[in-house]
Amino acid sequence: MAGGSGTRFWPVSRAQRPKQLLPLAGDRSMIEMTVDRLEGLAPIERVRIATTERLAQPILDVVQRLTPPNLITEPCRRDTAPCVALAARMIYRDDPDAIMALMPADHVIEPVDAFQAGIRKAVALIEDEPQRLVTFGIKPSTPSDAFGYIQWDRNRPIEGAGPATYPVVEFKEKPSIAVAEEYLAAGNYFWNSGIFIWRAATILELLTRFESEMMTHIDAIGDAAGTPDFGDVLTRRFAQSRAVSIDYAVLEKAEDRLVIEAPFNWDDVGGWSSLPRLRGSDERDNTCAAKHLTVEENPSTGTIVYSTDPDHLVATTGLTDCIVVHTADATLVANRKCESSIRALVKEMERLGLDEYL
Repeated sequence: MAGGSGTRFWPVSRAQRPKQLLPLAGDRSMIEMTVDRLEGLAPIERVRIATTERLAQPILDVVQRLTPPNLITEPCRRDTAPCVALAARMIYRDDPDAIMALMPADHVIEPVDAFQAGIRKAVALIEDEPQRLVTFGIKPSTPSDAFGYIQWDRNRPIEGAGPATYPVVEFKEKPSIAVAEEYLAAGNYFWNSGIFIWRAATILELLTRFESEMMTHIDAIGDAAGTPDFGDVLTRRFAQSRAVSIDYAVLEKAEDRLVIEAPFNWDDVGGWSSLPRLRGSDERDNTCAAKHLTVEENPSTGTIVYSTDPDHLVATTGLTDCIVVHTADATLVANRKCESSIRALVKEMERLGLDEYL
């Protein structure tokens, strides 16, 4: 899934070039890293990128191994359930027996061999029981309110399955910090990684069961594939689909759900405060992806400094726990505690007709 706008990484991430197309976590864009991570699991012609019409060509420009048949282009935003339904319907059309791995395009996952081993284990679990829905849970390190949670059944481990695998009790929405502390203390909650593996046929059956009206539109799109009317049917019918997340639509209601404790390191790279985890910090706890200067007399500490121009000097003094991001046409200065307000800034730019959000 590569249709997000990445507003929490403004001003580097913009609507026309969001974070998944940017090298925020290294020298390569995150979508390139995601596609590379699949090498050996599936040939490139079996990779599908679900995205928006606006981002289709930029994705092809960035990941040059991809061609237009790799893309599933959504004519409008309708949350993740219609996205998953459309992708599954197209995959099922190509291969009714396909097992489908769903993942965001903007996560950092290492090492690759551990990730691939985890995917293969999930596939084996599905081959044993075709109706299973399998996901990966991330062992929480802090009581975070930034992630959804998965409660797992500690009393019924799946024996002989390798890394710890359990039935899912319940998917939980992003909690308050107080509730997250309770989850951490309970010891049987994972962060929801957003990575899922299932048979395309299974997820389509469940979507038809729980979202029958949505699936009348998605099935019409699938039936029109390969015909001259496909574009018109896609545009009209997808817009008529209910906007709802796959978690609400299916995962919270389905029965046969398993969670594997992720055997890999995972970071969802949610905003600028992710950079210290990805790039490290200096002796003053600053993370600098820029030409940066501070002074001993009153140094900046705990501050993130980023510039798209390696020759542009960013000089700071006396800043504590701040974010400073420079681009050619906009600069962000924020307290790290107020990082969530960057989305509000972008919405205000859009309201005011300022091109800098694009």
